[in-house]
Amino acid sequence: MQQSEVRAARALIANAKFEEAAQNLKKSLDRTGRKADEDVRFEAMYTLAVAERYAGNLPEALATLDELIAVNADFARAYQERGHALLSDNQLNPARESYEDAVKRNPALLASWRALVNLYEIAGMSERRSASQSEVEYLESLPKELQSVSSYLQEGRLQRADRLCRHFLQTRKTHVEGMRLLAEIRDKLDMFGEAEFLLTTALELDPDNERCRSDLASLTLKMQKFELAHAHTERLTAQWPDNFAYLSMHASAKAGIGEYEQAIKLYNQVISQTKSQHRLHLQRGHAEKAIGKLDAATASYRCAYEIAPDYGDAFWSLANTKTYRFTDQEIRHMRERERSADTALEDCIHLCFALGKAFEDAQDHRQSFDYYERGNALKQASVKYDPDNFAKRLGAQRDVFTEAFFKKRAGTGSGAPDPIFIVGLPRSGSTLLEQILASHSQIDGTLELPNLIALANRLDRGKRHAEGIGYPHILDTLDLDYFRRFGEQYIQDTQVHRGRAPFFIDKNPNNFAHIGLIKLILPNAKVIDARRNPMSCCFSGFKQLFGQGYEFSYGLKEIGNYYREYIELMAHWNKVLPGFVLLVRHEDVVDELEGEVRRMLDFCGLEFEPQCLEYHRTERSIRTPSSEQVRQPIYRDALAAWKPFEPWLAPLKEALGDEVRNMYAISL
Repeated sequence: MQQSEVRAARALIANAKFEEAAQNLKKSLDRTGRKADEDVRFEAMYTLAVAERYAGNLPEALATLDELIAVNADFARAYQERGHALLSDNQLNPARESYEDAVKRNPALLASWRALVNLYEIAGMSERRSASQSEVEYLESLPKELQSVSSYLQEGRLQRADRLCRHFLQTRKTHVEGMRLLAEIRDKLDMFGEAEFLLTTALELDPDNERCRSDLASLTLKMQKFELAHAHTERLTAQWPDNFAYLSMHASAKAGIGEYEQAIKLYNQVISQTKSQHRLHLQRGHAEKAIGKLDAATASYRCAYEIAPDYGDAFWSLANTKTYRFTDQEIRHMRERERSADTALEDCIHLCFALGKAFEDAQDHRQSFDYYERGNALKQASVKYDPDNFAKRLGAQRDVFTEAFFKKRAGTGSGAPDPIFIVGLPRSGSTLLEQILASHSQIDGTLELPNLIALANRLDRGKRHAEGIGYPHILDTLDLDYFRRFGEQYIQDTQVHRGRAPFFIDKNPNNFAHIGLIKLILPNAKVIDARRNPMSCCFSGFKQLFGQGYEFSYGLKEIGNYYREYIELMAHWNKVLPGFVLLVRHEDVVDELEGEVRRMLDFCGLEFEPQCLEYHRTERSIRTPSSEQVRQPIYRDALAAWKPFEPWLAPLKEALGDEVRNMYAISL
């Protein structure tokens, strides 16, 4: 079936030839069946329903729409057309529900909002009528081009929306709503920097624009720019104190800047006044877990899955405490939900990882590995990771950052000695090192700060990248004063995460790829390489479902390749920057805690303090998956946790390569 056949049918409908249009579409659909392109088939079924309704064949139209919704539950216009058909049959309540389903999936459907205004008025639902009228007025205020952009955006047709929106802005460069919509498109395309620039500029033009400020608050939360997010959500909640969405974002921003108790109070406030908010229970649980209230966090996670029984993230969050043990009933429930065709992909992924942990705890390693492997395969198919591009980027680091490069730029950057960077791979023991060091009176623990990587991304943006002079090559062209300004800005921007100690920790593992940039902008900073046996580290990463930023971990081959690239780059840094990085092996910390603690403190230029050995007694917020593990005394159990899974780890061993295998005496 071709799109031209759908267009021909629509032309017949426009000429009131409804029966002919319906007959032609039925023949085409019968001829091609499921062999047709899905998008064309969905459009054909939708157009068929429209023709049937106009022809007065309401039962046939409703049957066609039910069939369409059964195969594509997110086709918003099908719900709108169903509302039209039901309204034609004077079925007011079912029509209203269909229109509600339509705008839930696509808030840009003006016809549905208009119908809802009338239906809410008939039903005496004044608040909903008022809200719907506001949506009508907003959509009607948009130029026709932006109405189309909004609709394409909500339907997920991002490239078409992007082209049309950019074309519109060529002649109306300061149109605030056009900028906001383009920012929303860029956000969905993971182009966060451009989205932030567009929204910031739009707010400069219209500081009172609620939609722009709300979008920017949401975006900065996603980008982990929590101080900025907090400023925006504070303003939103001050102006609209009863808006639960803004209060929820404000709670997330407060958690982001470390004000967990206040965040929990806000979550409780919203939860007490709204129903079925399973995600809020989850977010509250994360805040409770961060400050060590594990029983409260567990209760919050349970509340989340009791409200939404297939909410996989709630089960994974329980597993991710690392101490929770699932009941037999919970395991049966998770297995049933994971197998169900009605369970969303994202929930299936979370359930697989949770089941992997459940069966690992039960010592059923075969079944545990099967679930971990299935969860990783599902996740890998849904993320963007290009190992060749990663290798190319690390190769660029080696090409640019040579001994001659640093010799030429000696003495550049900010002289601030404040940061202690802990780098490496996730699950390498870095949280343990952070907890040890943060137990020192002169060091503040923070979190995995995004600032350094954000700077690298900013230097790599747009035209520079396209012309091959992006980061790190652009550093060879910059005036030396830039490096001082970059360092000072880093210190200023990270201040919100610190206490009063003179030193603080930035524990973003991915910073290992930017040690050259650290040396340029903060030459007096300290860098600690947290390293762990590759089998332990990589398999632990394979078992972990991360929030974002570790797309390489969803495959044994992929994570093995990543570890090998990491080892090669760290060898380069040690060659061109001798003494700048301290290597700390997790196994040595486990075997000789005091000796390694003294070595780290000596490296940081600090006196030994006994409380660093009692790190598990230190009260502070911890966000990483290891939060509960580092609140316990040191233990050796995890060192060999990969061993029972060794029969299935050949792809990992092969990917590590000869050099790494020889380094750690790993046999194939």
